[in-house]
Amino acid sequence: QVQFVESGGGLVQPGGSLRLSCAASRIIFSNYAMDWYRQAPGKQRELVATILRGGSTNYGDSVKGRFTISRDNVKNTVYLQMNNLKPEDTAVYYCHTLRGARDYWGQGTQVTVSS
Repeated sequence: QVQFVESGGGLVQPGGSLRLSCAASRIIFSNYAMDWYRQAPGKQRELVATILRGGSTNYGDSVKGRFTISRDNVKNTVYLQMNNLKPEDTAVYYCHTLRGARDYWGQGTQVTVSS
């Protein structure tokens, strides 16, 4: 069973930064694209960023230029560096991968942007 453990969330003021981590186990990590999603209260879960096996990245329009996704295939970890955070970035952030036809999700980490 694939497992993800996220960390790094917390409370930050607008304009601040956070770095999320997602450590994977029981998966050949380097073989899979990895994503970060987020879900705010009362809203649908949305895709924030994707990093492919080769390192290519894609971002949602709302985070382009502020967030950076990266991966370390030795540590089996994917990261999300979030800069210039805004109150609308407040959400639970989840890491995700698709293996075959099955989705795998982490437990989520709360990010709250507030003064």
